[in-house]
Amino acid sequence: METTLPLPFLVSVAVPPGLNDAKEGLNREEVSCLGCVFFKVAPPLVEKILRFLERHNTEFQPYFDVTQLECHDDVVSLLDAGARKVFVTPERLPQYAEFGSRVAVVVSGSNASLLASASEHGLLVSDFDVSAADAAQFIEESKSKKIGSFFLKPTPGTDLEKFIGVAAQCKAVPILPSTGLTARGESGKLPVSRILASTWTSDRPDGLIPTVVCDENGVALGLVYSSEESVGAALKTQTGVYQSRKRGLWYKGASSGDTQELIRISLDCDNDALKFVVKQKGRFCHLEQAGCFGELKGIQKLERVLRSRKASAPEGSYTARLFSDEKLLRAKIMEEAEELCDAKTPQEIAFEAADLIYFALTRIVGAGVTLVDIEKSLDAKSWKIKRRTGDAKGKWAEKEGIKVATKEAAPTPTPVEAAKGEQAPERITMKIFDLAKTSEEDLDKALKRPSQKSADAIMKIITPIIDDVRKEGDKAVLKYTHKFDRATSLTSPVLKAPFHQSLMQLPTETIKAIDISFENIRKFHAAQKEDKPLQVETMPGVVCNRFSRPIEAVGLYVPGGTAVLPSTALMLGVPAMVAGCKKIVIASPPRADGSVTPEIVYVAHKVGAESIVLAGGAQAVAAMAYGTESVSKVDKILGPGNQFVTAAKMYVSNDTNAGVGIDMPAGPSEVLVVADKDANPAFVASDLLSQAEHGVDSQVILIGIDLSDAELKAIEDEVHRQAMALPRVDIVRGSIAHSVTVLVKTVDEAMRISNQYAPEHLILQIKDAEKAVEQVMNAGSVFIGEWTPESVGDYSAGVNHSLPTYGYAKQYSGVNLGSFVKHITSSNLTAQGLKNVGEAVMQLAKVEELEAHRRAVSIRLEHMAQR
Repeated sequence: METTLPLPFLVSVAVPPGLNDAKEGLNREEVSCLGCVFFKVAPPLVEKILRFLERHNTEFQPYFDVTQLECHDDVVSLLDAGARKVFVTPERLPQYAEFGSRVAVVVSGSNASLLASASEHGLLVSDFDVSAADAAQFIEESKSKKIGSFFLKPTPGTDLEKFIGVAAQCKAVPILPSTGLTARGESGKLPVSRILASTWTSDRPDGLIPTVVCDENGVALGLVYSSEESVGAALKTQTGVYQSRKRGLWYKGASSGDTQELIRISLDCDNDALKFVVKQKGRFCHLEQAGCFGELKGIQKLERVLRSRKASAPEGSYTARLFSDEKLLRAKIMEEAEELCDAKTPQEIAFEAADLIYFALTRIVGAGVTLVDIEKSLDAKSWKIKRRTGDAKGKWAEKEGIKVATKEAAPTPTPVEAAKGEQAPERITMKIFDLAKTSEEDLDKALKRPSQKSADAIMKIITPIIDDVRKEGDKAVLKYTHKFDRATSLTSPVLKAPFHQSLMQLPTETIKAIDISFENIRKFHAAQKEDKPLQVETMPGVVCNRFSRPIEAVGLYVPGGTAVLPSTALMLGVPAMVAGCKKIVIASPPRADGSVTPEIVYVAHKVGAESIVLAGGAQAVAAMAYGTESVSKVDKILGPGNQFVTAAKMYVSNDTNAGVGIDMPAGPSEVLVVADKDANPAFVASDLLSQAEHGVDSQVILIGIDLSDAELKAIEDEVHRQAMALPRVDIVRGSIAHSVTVLVKTVDEAMRISNQYAPEHLILQIKDAEKAVEQVMNAGSVFIGEWTPESVGDYSAGVNHSLPTYGYAKQYSGVNLGSFVKHITSSNLTAQGLKNVGEAVMQLAKVEELEAHRRAVSIRLEHMAQR
């Protein structure tokens, strides 16, 4: 979808207006008046930008340089949130072909050869240097090029007036830095009014330009004239200021009180007329009518009447009753909707639609919503690329005989969906259950983990993928990597050791952090080694042994998803190395350009990994389980992942053709914090949020021991305050929505509930925390006392963070050195030993009717007797 720019230039800002308060250049209101903005998106800002667009994408009409974003889904989310156009590197353009004119190419420099990079949907040339030696040739060659949407962005410090002239020669839209522009007359900066005046065309001797003034609904209020001076005054005062042909500057409403708030300035397609969109107070026209073209009519007129009636409807009137009786209004809306659906003729449909609009607009006005708000919502939806199925719901579908499909799982909300209501953020708080007032049944329901897709639904998704990888090998792995990870440039699914140093370029502080964590994890897991084989003489002459051997080939799954996880590579790779596994294969989803994050490559190098499989999901699990042309087959697969990874692990572990084991089932991350009166509220909140930010399907539980209302409120306040400061606050909202606080009186009650829940992480922020550990029966890992946050276990303390979740801590241990070894037993009998135990063996074999078993002993005993 192409869109006409409201003005012949874009304003470049460092971050979306409103995410910070600009101290120089144009402010938020001035940028808003000019319409289109341009900014380069860095990964840390994506979620904030999405929240910003949720509220303002019709106000600012954004254009993005997304070359710093490696995640395909982030770019898609920006488009879905209303980006008018995003610019990507030429090699990444094919990944976004389905989005048509919404995606174009960006290149950098001043060389004329860059013009060849233009796609059918446009070109952005960034860092264009007007003084460069090759700039003249670029300008000349661009004149003969026909590029649909052509944008030029200057190098920092460029003379903007000269640059605008160059862009005009190139027939390109200039992207001008906000910091170099002014609407308030600051010296040393280019006035926006001068830019506009230099681009509009007037056929009048006085140079004035006709200006159509419209209200927010797009209704024309009147025709006036503007000059460079009046536009400058309008931008400076953020009001309607025009050029009277007789009296000079005309500040609308200065004498009558019918003032205007300036919303937007734009030029028409021929640059020979201006349009001012304003919020009008009172009348625009000097006559007794709203505008110079007459009174309002239709829906706009109805809205005005209803607003007037809401303020002063006669007592007992029907409209006043509708505003005060919510149930009546609700019933009338549903009644009129049904009558509209039943209407047959065009006249009936128009009549019933008018009735429905009347009652719907009454609801809208009563809620303080305007037609402008509705139009903004419609406009925002028109830019979406993620479409809903449009199926009818519940009783309405049933009434029409429509079969409603069973909903297996609610989709994970996008950051944009999760951020709705940011203007007045809803308090982030957990549901509270008092054990003294809650039945065991209700408590069980409250502590139930977030539902996952049904096993059958997941298997239907992963089984074809696994079968495809078994049959097609590398080809299938690449196909799914291209599809799911968008790494379409990838030609091999494996990166083999030794890994080139260029793949491990990391900041010094990151290398230091990894090295410290590596050594602590190594020490703890090395201490788990068995000093010597176990040897027991069970009876004279019968010696039994048990000794360990490393699993020869292991596959380590390191998730990609919403975060880079070198810590998981450490937690799996270090014990594999300590155990002495001969072949270590790491699998991790690649970035969109086909590369692996350098942190993971560095860890793979340190632990001596044989290779890195550039894939995620079921396809990575299948590749390691069965082996492909490039991926080595392994004997055991370890590591966390989403429900599809977990299901794939369990599937291959049950397939005898794969002959592969797994560490444990796993689900979304979780934490249970036990806190008493002595606990620091800030510490408690930080521990809860450290798991809540993992994903919307994560769950956090707080068990409060004998907390007063004030002590509980202090924790709740900290949860909300800290959550609102997090970059992943939208994910936290989703997680907290199914998280609970349970109030108990004693430590014994708290530990009983904890053992029943069997948390992945158990944090004890209570007095005598070490003593309470004696009561721990079910937990993945325990964090004792106020100075032991769960995050130390996630990264650097030395314990392993790959732990059983979803209640599996009742049956499974977390990953440890034993996860990478198997134990072999041996028996060594002397002749006397066989005599001592032989009778028992033969008798049990006889009972089980296994004659060959019995004879294996009896033959030996008979042989002894003959000697």
